Parts: sequence; C-alpha cells; structure tokens
Amino acid sequence: MHAPADPADTLRAALGALLDGLPPRQAAGAVERLIANYRGATPTDAPILRDRADVAAYAAYRMPATFEAVRSALEAFADTVPGWTPGSHVDVGGGTGAATWAVTATWDGTRPVTVLDWAEPALALGREIAEANPALRDARWQRARIGTALTLDSADLVTVSYVLNELAEADRTALVDAAAAAAQTVVIVEAGTPAGYARVIEARDRLLQAGFRVAAPCPHSAACPIVPGTDWCHFSARVSRSSLHRQVKGGSLAYEDEKFSYVAATRLPAEPAPSRVVRRPQIRKGQVLLDLCEADEQLRRTTVTKRHGDLYKAARDADWGDAWPPVTDGA
Repeated sequence: MHAPADPADTLRAALGALLDGLPPRQAAGAVERLIANYRGATPTDAPILRDRADVAAYAAYRMPATFEAVRSALEAFADTVPGWTPGSHVDVGGGTGAATWAVTATWDGTRPVTVLDWAEPALALGREIAEANPALRDARWQRARIGTALTLDSADLVTVSYVLNELAEADRTALVDAAAAAAQTVVIVEAGTPAGYARVIEARDRLLQAGFRVAAPCPHSAACPIVPGTDWCHFSARVSRSSLHRQVKGGSLAYEDEKFSYVAATRLPAEPAPSRVVRRPQIRKGQVLLDLCEADEQLRRTTVTKRHGDLYKAARDADWGDAWPPVTDGA
C-alpha cells in the first residue's frame, strides 16, 4: 500500500501544471506586476487579475509560501489539542485555497470545506487545483464580500491568511468578530512584518474579548510582552523555490524563508506550550542560546550547555517557533 502523497508535493505539481504552455517571460512579468499592484483597494474590489494567466502565475508564485506559513501555524496549534480534528473548515478570503491545503496536510480525513473570496478568477482556479487533492474535491468555492456585511456559517475551524492587510480597519474588526462568532478555533496568519504583527495583535485582542484563549504561538493569553515599536513577534517557514520563483527573484537557492506572524485562538481545552522559541537559536561552542516567550508573560534568554545532557541535544535541534522544552515520549 502506497503512503499518501504529501500535500505540499501534490500542490507543487498541480501549480507546475498550471504554467505548462505559459511562456516563462509572461509568467514572470505577470508576477512582477501583481506583486506591485495586488492590493484589493477595498473589500468589494476584485484584485487586479486580468486573466487566468495572471491568476495562475500569481498562485504558482505565492501559494507555496502561504501553504507553508499556514501549515506551520496549524501544526503549532494541533500540538496543543492532541487528538482533536476539525470537523468543518471555512477559509475566509482564501483566494486559490492555500490554507485549505494546509489543513489537509495537518489533519487526516475529509470535512466540509468552504472557501470565501471576492475574486471569482481566484476561486475558479482554486477549484481547479483542488481536484488534485482528494480531501478538497467536495469543497465549496463561494464569492463573498469580506467586510462589515460578512456572516459565516458555524465551523470548527476558521482560517484567515494574508487577508487583514487588504482590509480597512472597520472591515478587519468585522471579519475577526464574525470568525469569533462562528468558530471553535480561529487561526489568523499575516506577513511577518511589524505591520503584520500589529494586525495579528489587534485580532488577538478581539478574540480574547470574545472569550477565546490563545493556544499558539503564545504560552499565555495575557498581553504580549513585546513593547510596541521595539520589536515584533514573527516566525519563519522554509519554502521550496520553483523555477518561477528563481526567475522572478533572481538567485539560485532551492529554497526561501517565508516570514509570518500568527495567532491560533480557541474555545477548546488546549494546552499551550510551556514556552516558545521566538528567535532563531544561536549555537555557540558548547552552548545554545534560546530566546523564549514564557508562560509568566516574560521574554527571556536561556543558555543550554553540554552539562544539561539530553536537553542540550534538544536545544541544538530546536528551531525558531518550536515549543520549549520539547515534549518527550511518555511525558
């Protein structure tokens, strides 16, 4: 019996097929233009996607990075609710559906899935790509304004990825409130920039006001200990680069790192990490420096040395965004 394909590999193949027959220069040109212009100036304006070639090129360029960022956030959340699986999923502003793929990569099985977006060309392409993923073949792709008039059907999980940056403040507030009213769990992902982090914190505050608890990345549901304006909380996901990525960005590396900020909040009885690694670990001779956000609402640097034995080995393997200390079998 063959092991099921990794959704990341399936997605990469499906996106590659989209570009078959599209001249590389045209694909790269579409991506460069869309990176500059893709704003969605108001919640009711379709993004600047001229035709299917535009959507295909942009999807091939952005979907893998969105997929890896959302999958990282979902896996961190899943670790806090072992044994739980979402019975239904709504992806708000989902475009071509990268977050739906990330959900199928995190939890086995099938579930009712609905993708809401204003851009019909993106929804149509998302539906086409989803035919390659058995868990998404019955997904609903529905046109909807993402703003103050939004109402959502109840769902176990609502995802909102790389959407808040396209909305005015009133629409961001309405979207988060609608998600909180509809879902057991809400996962919000934004770009890992100071502005993206600020939008995540704003959403986090509203979810807490609605009675949710933070499951990840924070080890607590109190205020973020970062002093506003001095730093921002973000993480990194490794993304395999396609030839289109290399053509648009230049360089020859086989991968790039997608920086993202996120919050996963829930009404479920989750068990957040004791602490979270919030910077890339610094490995020195005989020691590892870990910057941690801790359950007592503090940011601290801890030094793990060879004298710590197995914990030192774990620290050398620790990655940015990991829970700390690692959970051991039988713990």
